[in-house]
Amino acid sequence: MSANQPNANVLWFLPTHGDGHYLGTSKGGREVNFNYLRQIAQAADQLGYFGVLLPTGRSCEDSWITASALAPWTERLRYLVAVRPGLQSPSVAARMTATLDRVSNGRLLINVVTGGDPVENAGDGVFLPHNERYEVTREFLDVYSGLLAGNTVNVSGKHIRIEDGRLLFPPLQRPRPPLYFGGSSDAGIDVAVDTVDKYLTWGEPPDQVRDKVERVKRAAAKRGRAISFGIRLHVIVRETSEAAWKAAEELIQYLTDDTIAAAQKIFARMDSVGQKRMSELHGGRRDKLEISPNLWAGVGLVRGGAGTALVGDPQTVAERIKEYQEIGIDSFILSGYPHLEEAYRFAELVFPLLSLAHPTGAATLRANTGPFGETIANERLPQLKAARS
Repeated sequence: MSANQPNANVLWFLPTHGDGHYLGTSKGGREVNFNYLRQIAQAADQLGYFGVLLPTGRSCEDSWITASALAPWTERLRYLVAVRPGLQSPSVAARMTATLDRVSNGRLLINVVTGGDPVENAGDGVFLPHNERYEVTREFLDVYSGLLAGNTVNVSGKHIRIEDGRLLFPPLQRPRPPLYFGGSSDAGIDVAVDTVDKYLTWGEPPDQVRDKVERVKRAAAKRGRAISFGIRLHVIVRETSEAAWKAAEELIQYLTDDTIAAAQKIFARMDSVGQKRMSELHGGRRDKLEISPNLWAGVGLVRGGAGTALVGDPQTVAERIKEYQEIGIDSFILSGYPHLEEAYRFAELVFPLLSLAHPTGAATLRANTGPFGETIANERLPQLKAARS
């Protein structure tokens, strides 16, 4: 690992908006209930993922309630949960944050989500245009962070007014849990460099990510700040590249042209710059989905937000991750279909090839410590190495 390459934190994803074997169809769909989400969270905890991201929006189960229910079932796993400026009072959000941080023993991370779909925003009672939503985000974070730091807040802003705002019970993490934030527009970056700890990007090709990282670094430096960087990607890892690419094609094998067109129409109505950049990577076309070596945009044909996947054998996927690390990415928020199985595949196949900032659940296999591999003929323990045929 070079001096420019930070150790990585790898997070997984809780699919509270649905899961299955294939995209764009109910075939191979899987019921996502509490027990299934608990399975994924406990698997991520046991495997040694740094944390899990819970999505937010009307297509998802509520992230705060889900994280609160799952946290007691895990030990080390952190929960990246969304605050929603414009939908929540910053004072109420601060109390929720402090409470969940305490009851989870300091395992809370905060994802600041401004929202980029005007139709969904209207359904939640938010009718502000794009740049004004980021004005709200800035005012929200000033109050929210001040309260969590123990300050008494009195503010009369353009969008938010608070009198004698106080938080009686502080969070465990001081001055507050880390703030993650993604926003590709000028307005979003302007807020990020003043207010958050980690800037997130969706999985664009390395050259585009490098340009964005350098742009944000320059803007932060002008404010006298330094922030870290994360990326949101899907993964399709198999023992061979051929098997991985076959799995990628199988993932979209039931997608119809009508389904793709309907999804792209919805994405086009959004005023999110990041979503526009994702859609431009593939243009809704099936025939040009490998947009960069081993970076596949097939997920984005029908899924909003993160729409690209790293595809390949373990060594290749690890090399692609290291390329992003060289750019300055230190946090990787990953997912794959189905999420339970892919969490195991990635951890078992790729974790050993990465320099991680957090301990994993991987242990050197010793045949006298438990059942690693099925006992042979009810009597013999399996060998640690594959037998030659």
